[in-house]
Amino acid sequence: MTTIESLGPKTLPTLDKLKASVPDNLDVQKVANDFVNSFAKAVKANDVSGILSLLHPDAWWRDTLALTWDLRTFQGHANIKQFLTDRLALSKMSGIKLLDAKFAPEGNDLVWILLRFKFETDVALGTGVVRMVPVSTGEWKVYLMGTIMDDLKDYPEQLGPRRNLNPSHGEWAGDRQKEREFSGTNPEVLIIGGGHGGLMTAARLKHLGVSNLIIEKHPRIGDQWRLRYDALCLHDPVWYDHLPYMPFPEYWPTYTPAPKLADWLESYAKNMELNVWNSSQPTEIKQDSNNKWHVKVKRGDGTTRSFIVDHVVFALGFGAGKGIVPNFKGRENFRGQVMHSGEFTSAKDYIGKKVVVVGACTSGHDIAYDCGAEGLDVTMIQRSSTYIMSISKGMMRHMQTLYWEGGPPTAVSDQINNTIPYLFDKVKAVRLANAIAEEDKELLAGLKKAGFRTNMGPEGSGLWNLVLTKGGGYYFDTGASPMIIDGRIKVKSGSEIDHYTQDGFKMKDGAEIKADVVILATGYGDVRDVVRELVDPKIAKKIVPIWDLNEEGELNGTYREIGAPGLWYTMGNLAMARFYSKEVALQIKAKQVGIFGKRYSAPIKM
Repeated sequence: MTTIESLGPKTLPTLDKLKASVPDNLDVQKVANDFVNSFAKAVKANDVSGILSLLHPDAWWRDTLALTWDLRTFQGHANIKQFLTDRLALSKMSGIKLLDAKFAPEGNDLVWILLRFKFETDVALGTGVVRMVPVSTGEWKVYLMGTIMDDLKDYPEQLGPRRNLNPSHGEWAGDRQKEREFSGTNPEVLIIGGGHGGLMTAARLKHLGVSNLIIEKHPRIGDQWRLRYDALCLHDPVWYDHLPYMPFPEYWPTYTPAPKLADWLESYAKNMELNVWNSSQPTEIKQDSNNKWHVKVKRGDGTTRSFIVDHVVFALGFGAGKGIVPNFKGRENFRGQVMHSGEFTSAKDYIGKKVVVVGACTSGHDIAYDCGAEGLDVTMIQRSSTYIMSISKGMMRHMQTLYWEGGPPTAVSDQINNTIPYLFDKVKAVRLANAIAEEDKELLAGLKKAGFRTNMGPEGSGLWNLVLTKGGGYYFDTGASPMIIDGRIKVKSGSEIDHYTQDGFKMKDGAEIKADVVILATGYGDVRDVVRELVDPKIAKKIVPIWDLNEEGELNGTYREIGAPGLWYTMGNLAMARFYSKEVALQIKAKQVGIFGKRYSAPIKM
């Protein structure tokens, strides 16, 4: 896992560190215009030194496809200089024009001028997002720069004025059936997984004119959410979770219950006219010498269909790996029932029984809450400390400036949010985590008194770095924490499980915990395993790590090819899927029409 120490300063560019102040007569528009004009002049002249003169020595530059055809972060003048030397002239960056600018302080000591500009490359249109800080000379210098590919110039999305203007008199239903079945034809892209990531990728590709088919193992779209435990609810607010082209309506609840999301995803697939084969699974995936993928698909009616496609996108999420089942000794002696959390549906199935939940993160809390709400005797075994944040106070602090009622348009919020380098955000998040902990101090104190162990996240950075590195290790309190505090959910922490007994567990400290049912909320294994089982062994060996951060602080693997041409993996929450589904679709479209440039990639550690 990448740490703050491995890249970048550990402190924020606060006014005291910068030895700077904000003048009373600050003219934000002048600063922004002066920067954009100077930047455009330097870019036109391919003057790398001129660009560097506009940047603070500790500056960061995050590029999403625009100049690198990859996801890259460069920090400090030396790294940025090498990047620009290698890629600036090659990209043919031009057409730089200011979009908007504003003064955007984060407290009294951390201040920015936040501006956005439009630009072009040889094949694409993009947006730059810049955060400038004052320095001791009175100038403003760029501290954070982000460049994003928005569209391909010659291949825009088929939306708005570019939609088909011809009416359909009676042909629509038949045309949709033919399109869905691919009778005698092959899609360009086969997407494996019809969850939110697969659906958004399919929608993005569709509107770029790339034919695609989703293969989904469940009988209905949305079953990934519909068939999970009853207490499941999204912990991100609705403004953060909009799907592209079809946002949630204004009456939607702030936090979406899983069954409601399931129905929305099903309606999304229908109304976006996405091609989906339910109750279907790939049985074999092979690549030929021309990099075409030969895929066999078994359908729900027992028939098998073979496709030859250019790209295979796995969109299976965190749960693609097998459920991790710890090998505690003496399992054969236990007379009760043992299951992984992925098999749990409702506490109503266990009325009158003692339930032990092994694991103290999101799934463990949700299951324990469900049990507590039904009045069951439930104990949570906590094997390591957990980051806890209240949903009522903490989530608002996390989201309010960008993804909350009255915030910027979602597309603008996505640009602003996704141009912050993850490792810089980790440094900044320490302040946020401390502020949330102060508001949650009574909750955290009550948990400590109940014997529940909490932490402040990696290096005190709270939530988001746990998401990016582990995909877990946290819980947004939606009701389980008060149950722990008042004893409705009992907690055993501070000792490891030694072995199963006939009627529960014996802990290493000698304590015995009775159980009729053991639910293992212990996470999932490597998501690459499902891919490895389907592809040729030679390709399986080349599949790169997926998730966690590389040395630049970028996510491994996901959102680009994962070890073979045309083999992709996409995952993440709804907001990440919304933003990165377009970036994946732009890459695939560029490859399909022959304009994809050469990737400028970071070294990959297998």
